[in-house]
Amino acid sequence: MAQPLTLGVTWRPPANQKYLSSDNDPLFQYHRWKANLRVLDIEEIKSVPHVPMSHPFVERLIGSIRQELLDHTLFWSATDLENKLRDYQAYYNEDRTHSRRDGGTPIDSANKK
Repeated sequence: MAQPLTLGVTWRPPANQKYLSSDNDPLFQYHRWKANLRVLDIEEIKSVPHVPMSHPFVERLIGSIRQELLDHTLFWSATDLENKLRDYQAYYNEDRTHSRRDGGTPIDSANKK
C-alpha cells in the first residue's frame, strides 16, 4: 500500500528497505517526514553537512535528472511529474548509453550477469 509523505507525495518503499539516505535540508526535519519514517520502520541516514560529495552517486543522478529533464520540461501536477520521472527512469535504465558502461545501459549490464 502506498504511504503518504510530506507535500502530498506518495511513495512505496521496497519491502526490504530499512534505510533511507537524506541530506540536511530543513524539509527532512519536518515532523510528518520523521513520523512517516517511523511508521514505515525505516532508519534515516543523514549525509555529512556541507559536504555534497559525501553521496557522489546520488549527486550525479540528481544532476543528470536536472540537466536532462527538469531544466526543459514543464509539469502541471505531482502526478504529471511522477509520470515524467517514471518515463525518464525507463529511458535512463533501458535506452540512455553510459560511458562508464562502455556505451551500454544498466539493463544491458544486468542481463550480462
